[in-house]
Amino acid sequence: MKKQTKEDIVTAFMFAVPALVVFTLVVFVPFIYGFYLTLTDWNGVSDVKHLVGFRNYIETFKDVKFWQSMWLTLRYVACSVILVNVIAFFLAYLLTSGMKGQNFFRTGFFTPNLIGGVVLGFIWQFIFSRVFVAIGKKLGVTAFITSWLSQPNTAFWALVLVSVWQLAGYMMLIYIAGFTGLSNDVLEAASIDGATGFKRMQHIIMPLMVPSIVICIFMTLSRSFMVYDINLTLTGGEPYGTTRLVAMHVYEKAFTSRNYGVGQAEALFLFVVVAIISGIQVSLGRKKEVAA
Repeated sequence: MKKQTKEDIVTAFMFAVPALVVFTLVVFVPFIYGFYLTLTDWNGVSDVKHLVGFRNYIETFKDVKFWQSMWLTLRYVACSVILVNVIAFFLAYLLTSGMKGQNFFRTGFFTPNLIGGVVLGFIWQFIFSRVFVAIGKKLGVTAFITSWLSQPNTAFWALVLVSVWQLAGYMMLIYIAGFTGLSNDVLEAASIDGATGFKRMQHIIMPLMVPSIVICIFMTLSRSFMVYDINLTLTGGEPYGTTRLVAMHVYEKAFTSRNYGVGQAEALFLFVVVAIISGIQVSLGRKKEVAA
């Protein structure tokens, strides 16, 4: 093993310190300050902050609307994660099979991810409220005669649909990278041994694609839990507050209701939930990885 020289240590220090300073200022310090605010009665505006201990956490557990939005968010995350990854995996498999024009289709499916969530929400709001309604009335399609955004159940699925439309193309690229990295020798050996079709997918391709699956599920989980922009512009939490996801509830608690201490406590609780779920998912996924 090569012994580290003084120059190597200095070089490593020069590269590490800027990143460490940025991480400390951008992530660690705001996190600690945010935890401190959960122990105060600050309203987000005044200069005075009184320490109230863990009262904000007690109010968080008593906040019925917070738990309603949390349950709704869990439903939304479950639906979004499953649909995004199934669709993205299928598209990636299709677009690495050598089909004609696959580069064009890759670009087309990825494009929705380039549109900002605010703009995307307004575009789809117009589509659901005007375009689909006009088509429904013209062709007599019952499902589109009234806007999906006007009913609680359909508004929820509209939110899921738009999120899937935006994220699937991005996850598709990660799956494509996984498919292109598969060993041809392994696939050819499987074919020689008689593994074709579904058996080849189940016993060969899926186990080798676990690293890509872990990454995509992790990214979809984190983005779905924190979604706010699409929720704001597509449904605004309506109708009757039935599509208000937890990120929107936390924002309104902190800034609209000016109850920043409770809002920050709810945000910290959300962070813990996301960290636990993501950690479990990554840990379970890593155990299923196999070497090619």
